[in-house]
Amino acid sequence: MIYTFFNAKWVLQTITIITTLTLALTGISVSAPLEPNYKNNDKTKPLVSEGLVVTSSGIQTPMRTHIGNIAVLPQQDDELVEPYHYAQTVNRAPGVFIQQGSGQEGLTSIRSPVLTGGAGAGSFLYLEDSISLRAPGFSNVNGLFEAFTEETGSIEIVRGPGSALYGSNAVHGLINILSRPPSLEPEIIVDIWGGEHNLRYLRTSASTTLLGDDDALYGWRGSMLLAKYNGWREHTGYELQKTRLRHDYEYGNTTIRATLTGFNLRQETAGYILGRDNYKTPARRTNPNPEAYRNAWAMRAGVRFENTLSDTFSLVVTPYGRVNRMEFLMHFLPGMPLEENGHWSLGVQNTLHKKISVGGRITSGLDVDYTYGFLKEIQESDTVFGRFVQGVHYDYVVKSLVLAPYTQLLWPVGDKGELRLGLRYEYTRYDYKTRKAAGTDGQFLRSPNRTDSFHDLTPKVGYLYNFSDNLAGFVSLAVGARAPQTTDLYRLQSMQTPGEVKSERLRSLDTGLRGQLNFVDLAVDFEFTTYVMLKDRFYFRDADGLNVPNGKTSHAGVELDFAVPLFSLSSDDGFFLAGAMTYARHRYEFNRPITSSPGQSETIRKGAEIDSAPRTLGNIRLQYKQRDLWKAELEWVHVGRYKTDAANTHDYSGHNLLNLRIRGEITPGFSAYGRILNITDRAYAARADYFRGNDRYFPGEPRRIALGFLARF
Repeated sequence: MIYTFFNAKWVLQTITIITTLTLALTGISVSAPLEPNYKNNDKTKPLVSEGLVVTSSGIQTPMRTHIGNIAVLPQQDDELVEPYHYAQTVNRAPGVFIQQGSGQEGLTSIRSPVLTGGAGAGSFLYLEDSISLRAPGFSNVNGLFEAFTEETGSIEIVRGPGSALYGSNAVHGLINILSRPPSLEPEIIVDIWGGEHNLRYLRTSASTTLLGDDDALYGWRGSMLLAKYNGWREHTGYELQKTRLRHDYEYGNTTIRATLTGFNLRQETAGYILGRDNYKTPARRTNPNPEAYRNAWAMRAGVRFENTLSDTFSLVVTPYGRVNRMEFLMHFLPGMPLEENGHWSLGVQNTLHKKISVGGRITSGLDVDYTYGFLKEIQESDTVFGRFVQGVHYDYVVKSLVLAPYTQLLWPVGDKGELRLGLRYEYTRYDYKTRKAAGTDGQFLRSPNRTDSFHDLTPKVGYLYNFSDNLAGFVSLAVGARAPQTTDLYRLQSMQTPGEVKSERLRSLDTGLRGQLNFVDLAVDFEFTTYVMLKDRFYFRDADGLNVPNGKTSHAGVELDFAVPLFSLSSDDGFFLAGAMTYARHRYEFNRPITSSPGQSETIRKGAEIDSAPRTLGNIRLQYKQRDLWKAELEWVHVGRYKTDAANTHDYSGHNLLNLRIRGEITPGFSAYGRILNITDRAYAARADYFRGNDRYFPGEPRRIALGFLARF
């Protein structure tokens, strides 16, 4: 069954908007286009520690002064990768591992195991222009597919708890997708590529910046993505549409950025294949769940008003709204119930920046978010095992209010140091109402109407020291916390007690060095970090099918992000080596016996490794660039061995993949490109798991070839 909330009319409307905008940009002008006022003379150098970032403080700051770790994936990376799945770009950052599921699905790990359920949805904060894609408490475990990752200005990633500007879900880390800004000159981009199994992508963008009669700057960009893929496994594939309109305005002391983003997905989903190492056999192309599907749509709007009130004060106010719906068959559960969920939100971010006479800065603010959400779960098939009953499992609505005041101080210490102190308080209130009679029905418990509130205080302390102009070190102590997901609180099982779930808390120590080291003729740009994290009140489901409300885990590791020019043929040509490497250990810090599966026990023991947590990750890229006219890249992707069950009795051996990408300018403004993913046609598992006595896998894709063309006008 395939059902879409947005039909062809939505696509036609989108195309009409883009076409209209394109005509407006090329045929009508307020005045002459703004001439470029800068030129990047070193586009080929893949620096790690230079440039500006916005995630840490809410305003543009030099990356080298960022207190704590941060990875930046620039627009140039995205254009070379041309990803059909966001994991191909995001996994280039250290400490990040997204396991690609079926179609556009993906499970995330950031300084953590690959988490599922409420933990997977609530432990990572996904942002677009610093506004969360979904409301706190209503996150989606596959939530990153809603972002317009195919058309970005850059992607900023913070591993572990971030600064005081971010609260719920920014526990293990956050990913901030920054929209592509307007161009200075009129520009139209048409990007078309495709490959096997009827893979077709069309990305278009039109942009310019105009100087008005009042000397104000008006910048515009409209972008659209249309994609279709029949899938390499049986009865799979998707149709995907994304669109964004962005308007920038600048006059005097006022700047405004407004964005409107839309997303629509219709997907036929593949399930796990069962059997030890079955991902190596022809069975990898089969789909045990041909009836499975996922349909989702979302719309988001935000307007960022920034006003410089004086030489020392600036105010940023960002109202926003979001709405989304999703429907999918839960093929991974007995009885395969159908879930429908959605929510709409209104919110505002208020931030006041004040410069201090000694050279520091105070940032204070208040975030407000109101959300109305719903969830339905209905099993149409017959009762299974006497517990997974036919009929309505859940049907409820939740009203949510989040209030979060915060303050952050940056204070110079001597000539070379800077101290950061931050504190955030977050109040979360859920008003829950069931639309199906309360009570126990087989496996499922429907709680009576209730109200729950949570109070989370998260302090942050960080210090950065500049050893020289090219080298800085930092240390950061931070507490991250999140209120439970609404599904954790109200989608209960028969053995649970309503109200037992508490806010999850994580304490983190992060140290690092960032900068550039010179060895003879080599300049190595790098960021090296170490971390130790302790988490308690970890809420998850064990092998007995029971929810654990008070789990404890530990996480420790080292990460390296680097870039180095190997040798240059001229000032614009040369070979470069860049990459990210991670070594980490993730362990249970408590004991829990499992009794319902004799002979198949997954008893949790303190000190055991958490499943779905590779010790080693790597992404190394050998690149050649010629004045931005030609680019080539050979990429090595490494995923180390990891356990697939909590008892550490089953594992996946890991894999190594090679990818090749090349892009060249045929004529000015017209480029061709191609890529070969998994060059050696390695049989591997994108995800490996052990469940109820079975090894199960999402098989990785065999060798894939794609070709494309990009035109700029």
